[in-house]
Amino acid sequence: MKRNEISRRLFLGNLSGGLGAAWLASRMPEILAAQDHAHRAAISRKPVKFEFFTAEQAAEVEAIAAQIIPSDSSPGAREAHVIYFIDRALTTFDKDKQKLYADGLKRLQRALKKFAPKAARFSEAADERQIETLKAIEKTPFFQTVRTHTIIGFLANPDYGGNFERAGWKVIGFEDNFFYQPPFGYYDRDYKEGQ
Repeated sequence: MKRNEISRRLFLGNLSGGLGAAWLASRMPEILAAQDHAHRAAISRKPVKFEFFTAEQAAEVEAIAAQIIPSDSSPGAREAHVIYFIDRALTTFDKDKQKLYADGLKRLQRALKKFAPKAARFSEAADERQIETLKAIEKTPFFQTVRTHTIIGFLANPDYGGNFERAGWKVIGFEDNFFYQPPFGYYDRDYKEGQ
C-alpha cells in the first residue's frame, strides 16, 4: 500500500468517528430524555404505556433485542428493559426512524413465514427460527437500527434509563465508582513524588 492511501484511510476513519461524536453530542438532550423515560418506566409498578409501539410491536422488538443481547449466565436485553428505551427513542431523538421500524416489522413478519410458517409472531417462534429469521434481515437498515438502539439501551447510565439494575455494566465488568483515588498510573505516582 502507498503511504498516502493509509493516511487517507486514517483520515476517513477519524472523520467518521468525529461525525459520530458530533451526532451524539447534537442529540444528547434527547437521548437523556429517552433514558429518563425508560428509567421511570422500568421502576414503575404500573403497567407501562408505550408511546410509539403497540403492545404487540413491543413484544416483537423486545424479542429481536433479546436475540441481539441474549440472556444466558448473565442478563440480556430483556432484563435490561431496553424496549422502554427504544420506544422513547422513537418519540424523541430518533423520531425519523418510526417508519423504518413500522416497515421493518412487516418485513420481519414476511421473513418469519419462510423459517417458521406456523408461527403467528416472531416473539412466539422458537429461538432457532428467530435466529434464522434475523440472519435473513441482518443487513437491513431496520436490523442495524434495532441493534444500535439495543446496545445504547443496554449500556446506558441506569439513572437515565435502560441498563435496568446495571445489567449491562455487570456484563462488561464496569464498576460505577466514579471517585477514584490517585495514583491512577505510574506517571501519577511519579508526579506526586516530585520526579
